[in-house]
Amino acid sequence: MSFPRVILHADMDAFFASVEQRDHPELRGKPVIVGGTGPRGVVSAASYEARVFGVHSAMPGFEARRLCPNGIFVRGDMRSYAAVSRQVFALFARFSPLVEPISLDEAFLDLSGTERLLGAPRIVGEALRSAVREELDLAVSVGIAPTKMVAKIASDEAKPDGLCEVPPEAVRAFLDPLPVGRLWGVGPVAEARLRAAGIATIGALARGDAEQLRKLVGDSLGAHAFALARGEDARDVVPDRDAVSYSEENTFDADVADRARIGAVVLGHAEAVARRLRRDGLAAHTVVLKVKLGARRAPGARGYPVLTRRATLAEPTDDGVALGREARRLLDRIPSDPIRLVGVGATNLVDVAASQLGLFEPPRERRRSVRLNRALDEIALRFGARAVVRAGQEEATRAGLSLQRKRGERDGEPPASKR
Repeated sequence: MSFPRVILHADMDAFFASVEQRDHPELRGKPVIVGGTGPRGVVSAASYEARVFGVHSAMPGFEARRLCPNGIFVRGDMRSYAAVSRQVFALFARFSPLVEPISLDEAFLDLSGTERLLGAPRIVGEALRSAVREELDLAVSVGIAPTKMVAKIASDEAKPDGLCEVPPEAVRAFLDPLPVGRLWGVGPVAEARLRAAGIATIGALARGDAEQLRKLVGDSLGAHAFALARGEDARDVVPDRDAVSYSEENTFDADVADRARIGAVVLGHAEAVARRLRRDGLAAHTVVLKVKLGARRAPGARGYPVLTRRATLAEPTDDGVALGREARRLLDRIPSDPIRLVGVGATNLVDVAASQLGLFEPPRERRRSVRLNRALDEIALRFGARAVVRAGQEEATRAGLSLQRKRGERDGEPPASKR
């Protein structure tokens, strides 16, 4: 028996800032800004009191200070936020066995077929919101719709601390007046092209010509956007996704030209990536180095040139020394310009347990590295990732905290990107 699709999108309101206000009552009702404390720091979260002044996440800290000079800036505590996130997701799991995490503070829940057990979707959504409020003293906004994209937009429309339900028969009426840029996949460049062609709203796009749309933004995006604009989205809620790659990166407080220092940070990133790979029982065939140069070539945040280099290893590895050695070789292929950002990634992943064993006994050096890594992992598990580090590596500070859920990372470890 098939049931009509019902998808709920739950999004915690100003998550990091709300946790700070909850745990520190003296901050309630005040403009709290998490992150943005360093010279190149960016805002990770802003309370709604700060948003009134135009402060928002991903904004440079200096801009947030200009807009909100009386804002209370907090460095943030990832250990605390991760612990609260675990509580949030445990609560979500009470309402559906199918929960797809998007970040530390948001998720899709599939409610299809649960009406006889839990009640109508709106009742479920209100019960979830009440549970979050009563048990965690936090606010969550909820969107309910027959598709993931519409549910996500609905939760945005419900903010702060609200619920918006879009039944199947109301999807087109809900989408039609919205700006075309609200569609998934339609970025600033595509939106500008569509607006220049007189297509400013989702409704105008849905009523337009599919062939014209493909000419404006390309075959793939054109077909994708046309379907979404008409409320067509067959993507399911997927509780667990396989990782494609693991990476760590940081933005320096000031541009760095010293290759020794950059190399030390690269080693630190490689060790962090390797530690996460080992925790998830994976090894990587390919190492990726990402560098953002310090000299701006165009206006805006994207005006800094980004260079990537990659190398494929003869054998997959979960060893930080091996990843770091190859990443430093890749660094030698980067122009000697001052660097704004550096990152190390591992991709082309394999399951260590399922990988084919070699014909011969691993050499002594490899057996030694396995034992050493196991010991380092045990120390990190008990005392934290910074308890013991290899000689020559440097821990880098991040420009801001991340809401991304990182596989293989323990609570309180430094945030970074993972795709």
